[in-house]
Amino acid sequence: MSQTHLETPEDLVRFKLRTAMSMEEDSLASLLELAEAAQTADIKKLFRHHADETREQIENLRKVFQLLEVPESTAPSPSTKGINKQAKSLIQRSAPELRDQVTLAAALGNEHYEMAAYEGLILPVTALGATDALKLLQDNCDQEIHTSEELSDRLKELVLG
Repeated sequence: MSQTHLETPEDLVRFKLRTAMSMEEDSLASLLELAEAAQTADIKKLFRHHADETREQIENLRKVFQLLEVPESTAPSPSTKGINKQAKSLIQRSAPELRDQVTLAAALGNEHYEMAAYEGLILPVTALGATDALKLLQDNCDQEIHTSEELSDRLKELVLG
């Protein structure tokens, strides 16, 4: 399904939903790479836990596609691809002692993008009156906010002691 021209609010919701699916798939791949690059067990565990949550978020998005009667598909998410590319570059350049800090900061940047993407979907889905789909999107957004707080707290502990 290609949407090269968006004409209605519904077209925009469909496109953003497709982009959100790509975003979460990109995030899942990145989290697995970040878990591998992290140096300490607790940070590896944090990334693996969020990977499990990301799988749940993908399932929630699949349900949203069904509820909105939109065929499930993806659209490019250049932002998450860029965030992931930057993370890989920083990991390659970093001494092992900095890897936990680098991986946490990279994950935090991705979380902030995801929060913004969900907020951009929640308002138009609210306007459509799709309350079941709205709840799933809000659940995903809330989970992203919580993960952002966890990552930020852990990064502060690591950097500030």
